[in-house]
Amino acid sequence: MATRRFPIDWPLVIVGLLLSVYGISIVYSAGQTDVMTGVARLWRNQLIWFCVSMMAAYFVSRFSVRMLDWLVWPMYGVTIGVLLLLLVVGRGAGTAASSKSWLAIGSVRIGQPAEIAKITVVMAIAKVLSAMKEPPRSLLELWKPALVVGLPWALIMKQPDLGTGIVFVGFAFAMLFWAGVSWPLLVLVASPVVSLVLAFSVPLWGAWFMLLIALILWYKPYLYEGIFLTVVNVVFGVVSPIVWEKLAPYQQKRLLVFLDPNIDRRLSGYHVIQSQIAIGSGGWFGKGFTLGTQKRLAFLPAQHTDFIFAVVGEELGFFGVLLAITLFALLFMRVTKIAERANDSFSSLVAFGLLASWFVHVLENMGMTLNLAPITGIPLPFFSYGGSFMLASWVAIGILLRISAEGRAGRNGPFAI
Repeated sequence: MATRRFPIDWPLVIVGLLLSVYGISIVYSAGQTDVMTGVARLWRNQLIWFCVSMMAAYFVSRFSVRMLDWLVWPMYGVTIGVLLLLLVVGRGAGTAASSKSWLAIGSVRIGQPAEIAKITVVMAIAKVLSAMKEPPRSLLELWKPALVVGLPWALIMKQPDLGTGIVFVGFAFAMLFWAGVSWPLLVLVASPVVSLVLAFSVPLWGAWFMLLIALILWYKPYLYEGIFLTVVNVVFGVVSPIVWEKLAPYQQKRLLVFLDPNIDRRLSGYHVIQSQIAIGSGGWFGKGFTLGTQKRLAFLPAQHTDFIFAVVGEELGFFGVLLAITLFALLFMRVTKIAERANDSFSSLVAFGLLASWFVHVLENMGMTLNLAPITGIPLPFFSYGGSFMLASWVAIGILLRISAEGRAGRNGPFAI
């Protein structure tokens, strides 16, 4: 563990602080309702978790990148063990009461291990990719990173937790891209899932399949890989109706509601309809802090967690939303700079993987509140109420602070202190 002083990346710290303060204030506002709810006092818990998370970030930033590199596989092993344990003793919460995502002692939930798992899996993928002399050029060469991300992904989907599963896939693809994997190969890897989704329309699937064949002929993978991809895409297209029938009714409703929320206005479509009403009624300047009517009347479900962005839109309007998006953009740009200036490929990949994890969260959460993405129960970083997610976000910042300090701009960069 390193003990000597190192330069602090103040732009990263300041943006993280601003996002956290903004988020805690919105959690406070989410609890100010005309109907008695248990949300009113949660902002205090969030504030406590924020303080704990700051201390955790400081502690993690004391570890050198070399030490973090050495700890990757032990942390990955513990992560797999905890995710396996969740399948036996895990509990649900809120709208995901039937899942097994939470560890609990008695009746007290102590956190969601999947949040920390995102960080450990990012580091494990970075470890594997940085050990390769050349970027993967074929499907076969991707087996190691696929295995590293696939095992925890399968355990999380078993809980089930679709939102976190999407995040894992998102940052895995982003890290492969950052490692130098060509975009045609990434498209080929993702092609079976595209076939599965587009198979509901024969013309769309047919057009996609022709594009896929053209891409295979142009990219020229190994013959067995080309045949394998073609067969798998056909199989996924054929089994798509079977997969649809195997989905639970509520899962089918969620997908149908994404296409048209009005088909189930009082149940599955209620969340997104109320969210759209709240955001649309905010206008340019909003209705005022704590004064959102959809929120105060408790019409807006999960207003302190999954749909907290709708509170921002209703009460602070377009400019409040713009401020949040601007802060996230500044965070992403700063972390991209850290990844670019990192001393080694492991550090660079870890930084970009953490960025990608946040980016998928922001994109999916904001998208589902506007019905631009299916509802998956994914939180908004630094905003949504949740101690384990706040802790994981600041642990990530602690890792990024160390990478920045040891990077090429550490002591001599424009923001060195």
